[in-house]
Amino acid sequence: MADSKAKTPDADSDDSPRDVLAVTARIQIPHDEFTFQFARSSGPGGQNVNKVNSKATLRWRPLESPSLPDDVRQRFAARFASKLLTDGSILISCEKSRSQLLNRIGCLEQLAGWLKEVAVAPKKRRPTKPTKGSKTRRLNDKRRHSDTKRMRGSPGDD
Repeated sequence: MADSKAKTPDADSDDSPRDVLAVTARIQIPHDEFTFQFARSSGPGGQNVNKVNSKATLRWRPLESPSLPDDVRQRFAARFASKLLTDGSILISCEKSRSQLLNRIGCLEQLAGWLKEVAVAPKKRRPTKPTKGSKTRRLNDKRRHSDTKRMRGSPGDD
């Protein structure tokens, strides 16, 4: 009985999966790097939106994050430069749900999607030359198009 308890992760431990935004095996960001603010939402909820702060706004500083590998940080900064504020932080807000918790999760999912987008380095383009067949097809198409245009002219143009 004591062995089965030892195998299960402790709910109060610091490395609990709930306390980390796991994007990939290489990118895992602890939740203490994020700052959440809540405000009244304009989303669904009727009169309830006038009383409850359900809109979630996530603030995170990707350029100063120790959890982000350098290459991913550079690609993130280049890809989402327009979304970075002057202090280097990024704001993500979500007000889709009537629940504050679901809106927090929505912000984290959006950030995870952005990080997945830049997690893998793009392939380098290897320049190739056109094949002989593609060159002849292009020239034949040009010749056919030229003939068509020439045939549209008046008979005395030649």
